[in-house]
Amino acid sequence: MSRRSRIALGAGALVVLGAGGVAAVGFGGADPTPANAANLPPATAEVAATTLTRTERVTGTLGHGAATPVPVGAPGTITWLPAPGAVIGRGQAVYEVDDRPVPLLFGATPAYRSLSSGVTGQDVRQLEENLQVLGYGGFTVDDSYTSATATAVRAWQKALGVPETGAVQPTDVVVTGGDVRVAELKAQPGSRATGPVLTYTGTTRVVVVPLDVGKQHLVAEGVAATVALPDGKSVEGKVESVGTAATTSPTQQGATATTTVEVVVSVADQAALGRLASAPVDVMLVSERKENVLAVPVGALVSLGEGEYGVQVVEGDATRYVPVETGLFAAGQVEVAGEGIAEGVEVGVPR
Repeated sequence: MSRRSRIALGAGALVVLGAGGVAAVGFGGADPTPANAANLPPATAEVAATTLTRTERVTGTLGHGAATPVPVGAPGTITWLPAPGAVIGRGQAVYEVDDRPVPLLFGATPAYRSLSSGVTGQDVRQLEENLQVLGYGGFTVDDSYTSATATAVRAWQKALGVPETGAVQPTDVVVTGGDVRVAELKAQPGSRATGPVLTYTGTTRVVVVPLDVGKQHLVAEGVAATVALPDGKSVEGKVESVGTAATTSPTQQGATATTTVEVVVSVADQAALGRLASAPVDVMLVSERKENVLAVPVGALVSLGEGEYGVQVVEGDATRYVPVETGLFAAGQVEVAGEGIAEGVEVGVPR
């Protein structure tokens, strides 16, 4: 059995470690010193070509993102509301006023004017695209509201059980970018249709991080992130958006105010989140990544004095100290460069 044990270096990183515990030695030249029981390191590791990743741990909340209110358009009495947590798809009722359903349509243009024969515009095309997906035809999907469009609208209105006018008023529909999840009811059946009736979110779970503005430089759209769930499992995500408006949180007397920006982290593998609808989570943001660099364990560094560092190179039965320049510290490893430092070179480390 060799008197030196070999330690394999791992690739990748999740937490940042400083260069603590660096040994101090006198630098007496680069000539090899014959090995003996006094100067042999207790263990060795090889200089490895690897990828180093430095991350920043922050806290966030798993949920469905910010909620958007749905105002009631037409006057009357609210006669039906969906349950909180319900998912509403295209063509389904968001709520009912005087027993008239107000269905959901998909699109980017909000309902802002009356649509009827002779009207043209992108909102007409949006309505026709929705009608076509819902199974109504006989018209050309374009920017023009024709008599054929009006005929399809009347057929749709008949199926909904509302007056068959052939025209669509802005209060007749709710327009969103896709399926929605009911977050909170703001009214109750039987109440007058005034103000917001409910709030909704998207159906995909995301993590919202109130990031200290001092750490804003760590994130950008597309940056990788790892979400640590309450059950100890981790799932991969990425930064979906970074807020541009800073918010200062209220503080108790004598406490320092905290200014943050909202960072949204998306998770592609929704199944990996299990059945959690809302939970506090930790998020590891990748703040720096270097590929194909030479690295050694942080414990391999020795102080050569005057702020200089080196490593103890082991060559057979001899050792010597070699000066190195250090780079990124991550996961107990440190990036090194120097004359004679190459992949596979053996260096001394603590056991």
